[in-house]
Amino acid sequence: MRVTGHTIEEIARAIGGTVAGDTSMRVTGASEPAQAGPDHLALAMDPKYAPGLAQGQARAALLWADADWQALGLKAAILIGRPRLAMSGLTQLFDPGPEIAPGIHPSAVIDPTASIGPGAAIGAFVVIGRDARIGANVRIASHVTIAEGVEIGADALIHTGARIGARVRVGDRFICQPGAVIGSDGFSFVTEKKSGVEQIRETLGERGEVTDQNWLRIHSLGTVEIGDDVEVGANCAIDRGTIRATRIGSGTKLDNLVHIAHNVTVGRDCLLCGQVGIAGSTRIGDRVVMGGQCGVGDNLFVGDDVIAGGATKIMSNAPAGRVLLGYPAIKMESHIDAWKNIRRLPRLFAQVAELRARSGAKDDGSDG
Repeated sequence: MRVTGHTIEEIARAIGGTVAGDTSMRVTGASEPAQAGPDHLALAMDPKYAPGLAQGQARAALLWADADWQALGLKAAILIGRPRLAMSGLTQLFDPGPEIAPGIHPSAVIDPTASIGPGAAIGAFVVIGRDARIGANVRIASHVTIAEGVEIGADALIHTGARIGARVRVGDRFICQPGAVIGSDGFSFVTEKKSGVEQIRETLGERGEVTDQNWLRIHSLGTVEIGDDVEVGANCAIDRGTIRATRIGSGTKLDNLVHIAHNVTVGRDCLLCGQVGIAGSTRIGDRVVMGGQCGVGDNLFVGDDVIAGGATKIMSNAPAGRVLLGYPAIKMESHIDAWKNIRRLPRLFAQVAELRARSGAKDDGSDG
């Protein structure tokens, strides 16, 4: 008979929690308290979620550090101090991952010169090009394309439909979500004579004579280099460099729809949320966090440990440790103060109008 799930003791050991009650109880999955069945571990890691336990059928729960688990009618509990950290270990324990059969699927097309490491699992309709090197225990789901000269380290997981371009180099324990494209050409074009864009960049607004112009491609001869323990979200696009490589540092995580342009360098352990866009040749330091829809202009530097709130647009260099918000980006506290003042403007205008009326001054409607 096949044994499924995990015991309370096994889960507590995996997440570093304190176990209580029947440690041998086995659960097959995790659930929100109100929807939990008798074989589920209910997730009630904050007192505000405790009432849901009475609505569900859970016999065991993951609880906050000083919870009275017996008063909640449970037979077993795991007590934890940092809920989100516990969730990391718990979800890893229960996540089966994509089902990819060991070995190489008969429909995969693999160039004879490619090297496939031991323990690899390669799914249906995968294409692997000339001189590619795939590390040990790599799992590649269906319909993935890996071009010539690509190097992928050990223990990678590449989900369905990802595209990895020529000569891209990837470290160990790489995770690539469906539809990501790594190693596409950079968006780099030039005109025979100075373009309007170049004029405006120099003059900050003034433009000379407008003439017809054709855009000529600057080809991308570089590649993409990715460190260890990097995750790339669904439908991300990482462009190859023009001459040197576009680089993503070890431990960095990219959310869905992130775009990294040509020649960009992203440091270690950065977190770039959905729809972040980094323009060409910009350098991002270590441990930088950018909320959703942040944008960074080209040829800039963002220092270590910068945090940018959602939709922030960084248009100049950002020093290390700065917390930014707004468009254009300014210190978060300055942005908050500015918007507080903006919300007060209607009241201020009304007060000024009242003072003018009292003084007998006439409002000519001018802004001066």
